[in-house]
Amino acid sequence: MRSRTDRRRRPSSNRPPGRRRPARPCPSPAPRPRERTPGPVAVADHAADAIALLDHLGIDRTHVAGHSSGAAVAAQMAQDHPDRIVTVALLELSLLSVPAGEAFFAQAAPAFGAYADGDAERAVELFLSLVSGMDGEPCRALLEDRMPGSFEQAVKDADTFFGIELPALAEWRFSPENAGALRQPVLSRLGSGTLRLWVEVAEFLRSTVPDVEECVIGDVGHLLHIERSRPVAEALARFLEQHPIAS
Repeated sequence: MRSRTDRRRRPSSNRPPGRRRPARPCPSPAPRPRERTPGPVAVADHAADAIALLDHLGIDRTHVAGHSSGAAVAAQMAQDHPDRIVTVALLELSLLSVPAGEAFFAQAAPAFGAYADGDAERAVELFLSLVSGMDGEPCRALLEDRMPGSFEQAVKDADTFFGIELPALAEWRFSPENAGALRQPVLSRLGSGTLRLWVEVAEFLRSTVPDVEECVIGDVGHLLHIERSRPVAEALARFLEQHPIAS
């Protein structure tokens, strides 16, 4: 059953979105013999890697789409290379500097605690349950049905996720000025049952991005593209048809 707890609670702060510095995800756990991507790896580094891949493939201009932290990379690519990125599709962009970011980190504390205690499987399950709004077992069953082996891979990658990706996302800055400078058409997609964090991010995009189209997918949360892939794909297809790459 999908939990709706706290999804409509608004933070007490009246600071404008995009300006508050978020709390740290979690204290660094004690060293353990694990494997992970050596850090730090910033969002800008991921964007530069993606551009390097386009160069290698000989692709000059393209559409970009991303979900959650991947949407941050897509937004950074559009910001850094406006001449090469034609449109940007953001599926629940994770911008943790909005006011709800601090509350999100507080809600995620049990997952961070499990990771610090060395229980990567429990940490991943708790985090996915939080962001999806689903209980742990149904969430795992959904992932296994739609993307077999994905949960097991997420556990293997827990060190990179909790130790590299989340801290980098917490440090990423995408200010109202940055958003307002985007000249590409932007598609903002979110689930109707998502957490307050991504509702605030959608509000931020509506108020700052010059050319933004919003699409709400019903009866889903943060895993909208996994839970209801068809309406997400159809919305993206319509958006891309409206903005073809000129030859």
